[in-house]
Formats: sequence, C-alpha cells, structure tokens
Amino acid sequence: MPISSNHYKNIQDLPESRRADAVSSMIYEANVRMCDPVYGCAGAISQLHKQLCDLQTELAATQAELAIVQCQQQQLNESVIFLDGSNSASAWESHWN
Repeated sequence: MPISSNHYKNIQDLPESRRADAVSSMIYEANVRMCDPVYGCAGAISQLHKQLCDLQTELAATQAELAIVQCQQQQLNESVIFLDGSNSASAWESHWN
C-alpha cells in the first residue's frame, strides 16, 4: 500500500525520534482495517477493553475468594491456639490436683 502525500507530510512534521513509531502505528492500523474494514482499530480497542473488563472482574472475584480463605485460615489458627491453650491448662490443673 503506497503512502499518501498526507501521511508523508504528517510523518515529516514529527520529530525524527517519533517517526518510526508513527510509521509502525500506520502499518498496524492498515492491517487492522484490512482484517476488520467496518470497525478497524476501534473494533480492536473495543475487544481489548472488553477483555480487560472481564479480567478485572475475574481478578476481583479471585481476590474476594483469597480474602475468604485467609479469614478462614486465621479463624482456624485462632481455634488451634485456643484448643492448645485449654489443653495445657487442663494438663496443668490435673497435675496439681
């Protein structure tokens, strides 16, 4: 696909350090437009946004599950400490009685 004079002018107006990125971006946009002529980059962005939202939802659910497991583990640890403490007291009392 030949580069149009408008694209060429736009590239020339950029600082030299940014020209390679601009050309890469134009190539990417052209390839996406060929794959999805109706939505182009907007379709790709929309798909990525949906994927990001889905992953954020999954992450939040996983974090909630982790918090529940940590809470259960803490309660279990506290129960074990309580039982160990009560067994020790019983053993101590029976030793002195």
